Amino acid sequence: MEGVEKDCGALGWLFQALVNDMKYSYPVWEDFTAKATKLHSQLRTTVLAAAAFLDAFQKVADMATSTRGATRDIGSALTRMCMRHRSIEAKLRHLTNALMEKLIAPLHDKIEEWKKTSHFPQTHQDKEDHINHKNHAGYLHTKPEM
Repeated sequence: MEGVEKDCGALGWLFQALVNDMKYSYPVWEDFTAKATKLHSQLRTTVLAAAAFLDAFQKVADMATSTRGATRDIGSALTRMCMRHRSIEAKLRHLTNALMEKLIAPLHDKIEEWKKTSHFPQTHQDKEDHINHKNHAGYLHTKPEM
């Protein structure tokens, strides 16, 4: 009987440690998601600025391509360079979208779920502890029958 009580006490302690770890890690995860959201916002702004820059750059390249002589060759080189940079812009846009869709949004949902999950077991455990304490206290104060 003593071994069972010891095991139950150890399990209760382990449960409490897990719940506390979940509770106290919220600020870290919430800070991470806040910073990731800010990064997403800045990357989105950067992508928009890069797209506007590349549009203007393409106009310069088109103007140079439509002339005669060596300037036409420069215009062709600028157009190729602009196309390569548009590829980089597309990859940055993909990274920005993936950051939100695959990391920030799911993690935010999980944090909310963890909050609900860790709060319910804690209140449930507190109720059980209160009931067990009452039962145990009642057991100690009863007189043994002879």
